[in-house]
Amino acid sequence: MSRLFLFRHAKAAWAEPGMRDFDRNLSPDGVEEATKIGHELRERDLKPQKIICSSAARAKQTFDAIDQGDGWSDLVEFDPTLYSTDAPGYLEVAAAIDMEGDLMLIGHNPMLEDLAIGLGQNGNDEAYTHINMGFGTACITIIRFDGPMSGVQTAKCELEDYIRPRDL
Repeated sequence: MSRLFLFRHAKAAWAEPGMRDFDRNLSPDGVEEATKIGHELRERDLKPQKIICSSAARAKQTFDAIDQGDGWSDLVEFDPTLYSTDAPGYLEVAAAIDMEGDLMLIGHNPMLEDLAIGLGQNGNDEAYTHINMGFGTACITIIRFDGPMSGVQTAKCELEDYIRPRDL
């Protein structure tokens, strides 16, 4: 069994004049959201075996807020593709990982929402309803399927959970 964790970056501050979108930082609320999620992941013993994070500033800062010095930094790889690709591109990034187990992608909307809606049609109906109402900042969708990550594009997926900071 493998699980794909789709993690939208936490709430970002507005861009300063002349600042590129790529360079936007988290807001103080965003840091708090991501920190809550980091604690919750540990409470539920949900530690991925690998993390691929967008190289945009707000995604990196989201990872920094969930990393609590317990080895997660050894799992992360930063990938600029996750900033600019679409939902099928996110799937390609996941499928390129040769492993069976848990993979976390930290990225952006609307790509994550589109992917969560596409993959999460079976399983947790309440979670699916929440995702369809908008994939919030610092939220994580957990998709479960049989087989290795390389088969995620054709696997029969099941929505396991949708974790929102406002519920914590």
